[in-house]
Amino acid sequence: MANVESMIVEEKTQIKQIDREKTCPLLLRVFCSTGRHHSVSEYMYGNVPTNELQIYTWQDATLHELTSLVRDVNPDTRKKGTYFDFAIVFPNYRNNHFQMREIGVTCTGQKGIDDNKTLAQAKFSIGDFLDISITPPNRMPPTRRQRPY
Repeated sequence: MANVESMIVEEKTQIKQIDREKTCPLLLRVFCSTGRHHSVSEYMYGNVPTNELQIYTWQDATLHELTSLVRDVNPDTRKKGTYFDFAIVFPNYRNNHFQMREIGVTCTGQKGIDDNKTLAQAKFSIGDFLDISITPPNRMPPTRRQRPY
């Protein structure tokens, strides 16, 4: 009988560099709220939450870069220890509803594992929304939901 071997191969996805001088940016519609994400129902039937921030950026923008852009506009978020919990809100065409998927957390003044995650790595598609839950430093940081494996 022949020996059977198995091999685990780690596949690394190559990030395609974007020439920001030659590539047109996309419009990223960002909705921020303090302490929690917006409800998915707020995105239904063509409606969106009221506090919209529009950012022109590229698919290779990192969560740290987006954190800096939000901090520039919102002075309350500049305090060290402020957490930014990012989620993508996207349409589910099977049931005509929107879904939310958390993609990472950054913290002002601290390096984190999600700082260098790009929109492309998070599988952001043009037309999706970005929902950011901002937690000030005097509150508990956001807890990650356990993923069923």
